[in-house]
Amino acid sequence: MTNVNGSPTKIATRRGLFEFGVETLEKQGWKVSRILRGGKASLRQISKGSEKHRVSIRTSQDAWIAFPRKRSGDGWVTLDDVDFVVAVSVDDKINPTLARVHMIPADDARARYERAYEARKVAGHILPDGRGLWLSLYNQEAPDPVSYVGAGMGLDFPPIATRDLAKEGFSQDGEDVDDEVADDEPETSPAAPAPEIPLTIPEAKRRLAESLGVPISAIKITIEH
Repeated sequence: MTNVNGSPTKIATRRGLFEFGVETLEKQGWKVSRILRGGKASLRQISKGSEKHRVSIRTSQDAWIAFPRKRSGDGWVTLDDVDFVVAVSVDDKINPTLARVHMIPADDARARYERAYEARKVAGHILPDGRGLWLSLYNQEAPDPVSYVGAGMGLDFPPIATRDLAKEGFSQDGEDVDDEVADDEPETSPAAPAPEIPLTIPEAKRRLAESLGVPISAIKITIEH
């Protein structure tokens, strides 16, 4: 499995995605505030006049997001406590070009996670309570493979904001974000080796920009054969 805290680059990207989510909500006219004693770092309250909602901001570096099943086996940690899920994800794991922010009604997300849980249980998957169950944002929902049951939130709820990663990087001073799951660890078989992902030029530029603290537009890469 991918470890979101496995490198400074991943940590910085996760912070940047989270901050992009907060900035987007603020630009949409929402006041974003922490929930005192909320217990989860991803939880925020958003308010606009008399309208108030609880949201969970989830980040992803591989276009899948997760919520853990409650250890009681009934319902979902954090997801059961919010009105919206704000999913902030790159568009592609191997060659990301955009960051996208989606605002998903929690009722829809809960229904998807329930469908996914039941489908995987029927298929014989081992689903320990307390572990994250992962859904793809950008694959169409389908019964086969079973991991696509519940997928497609990012398609059914189009982005409310995007960021061109080739032109604009992330802030280097975003807050450290921690929650009950590592948000970019895809659901995979523990026995299956992680595939080696080729390094692309956009990814190399992004890493260098974050490492040096400069905008991506300042990085030029020349390849000689």
